[in-house]
Amino acid sequence: MIRVFITDDHALVRHGLREILAETPDIQVVGEAATSDETIQQLEHADWDVLVLDLSLPGRSGLDVLRAVRKLRPHLPVLILSMHAEDQFALHLLRAGANGFLNKESASAELVQAIQAVARGETYLSPAFRGQLQNQPAPSTALHERLNDREFELLCRLAAGENLHDMAGRMRLRPTTIARYKTRLLRKTGMRSIAELIAYARQARLQP
Repeated sequence: MIRVFITDDHALVRHGLREILAETPDIQVVGEAATSDETIQQLEHADWDVLVLDLSLPGRSGLDVLRAVRKLRPHLPVLILSMHAEDQFALHLLRAGANGFLNKESASAELVQAIQAVARGETYLSPAFRGQLQNQPAPSTALHERLNDREFELLCRLAAGENLHDMAGRMRLRPTTIARYKTRLLRKTGMRSIAELIAYARQARLQP
């Protein structure tokens, strides 16, 4: 039996995922949460086999949960379930420690397969995206591929319309730390302003 915990801030999404998984006898949903804080609070003593994690959460992001998982339960498989574009986000999140990535639009068809794969210790990407990678073997040269996970999160939040002050509170970082990330972000991408960063991020489909 694969014990699954679901984190998503939309109750209807959590209900829908439960309905999909209820039809599979070897998978049991043992808990759920709407926020990153709720999930992190339960991590240390949680009895799960797989965490299904939404990337876009209120307050602290799914990336914060992923960091906490790798610290508290380093071997727990994490399947990212997101509305973000797989070709823009999946590889970055795998490097950050995720075990798989599934776009929400594909959840009804691929969720069970994805959970079973990461529970076996495999990495899950959709068959369509794997095909893209095979047809394009050259490494990505996109500017955002140069960023670490904090810088990448900052860029995504800029694309979603957040200002630097709000980010400091939601990411639980000091304003001076956010300013330092912004400076590094500009330097690594070669951009000259936040406006240019936002334009790039939206063109690259890095917003929710």
